[in-house]
Amino acid sequence: MGSLSPWHLAILLAVMILLFGAKKLPDAARGVGRSLKILKAETKGLREDEDESSSRASDTTNTTSTTSTTNPDSKQLTDGSGATESTTDDQRVTDLQRQLDELKQQDQTHKNAS
Repeated sequence: MGSLSPWHLAILLAVMILLFGAKKLPDAARGVGRSLKILKAETKGLREDEDESSSRASDTTNTTSTTSTTNPDSKQLTDGSGATESTTDDQRVTDLQRQLDELKQQDQTHKNAS
């Protein structure tokens, strides 16, 4: 009762041909195919963007941890409780820029002291 038999499919196809006409059905099928192709391309692009942003975030955290281990005098801009995940991207960029400026300033003072 719940499954479609070949007779059900044949009747459904005949009704569609009567309603839409034999000429419009191939055009409609092409339109649906194009729409699905565009949808697939867009979702693939979104997945790539998501993967790229997650890899960028892991690279940023790796760079921050490397910087803190190589230069123990540098300030850690995060509170250490994982709050960096909840901050916005703009704030992360600002924090990283500030940290870079501090490191440049420390490097300059070390060069001047030598």
